[in-house]
Amino acid sequence: MARPLKSAKPTVDLAAGEVRVSKIRRDPQPQQKLKEITIEERNERDQRNAIIGIAAFTIAMMIILLAVSVWAGWTPRAYILQL
Repeated sequence: MARPLKSAKPTVDLAAGEVRVSKIRRDPQPQQKLKEITIEERNERDQRNAIIGIAAFTIAMMIILLAVSVWAGWTPRAYILQL
């Protein structure tokens, strides 16, 4: 039967009752300063995000419309306008 290998670490005697105290001491992390945001800055940001969202949606709808029209074979040259 194989014998277990000896480890480099000494065994811990749990019955001794001696408690080791952690030697790692850390200072508490410094408090981070929060950035103050005014109502005007928040409103401007919201307006800018709304404009970007509307523009992105419009561009996406135009691309989809053009893709469907190309797929269906529609072209404006197929129609003659008489004024």
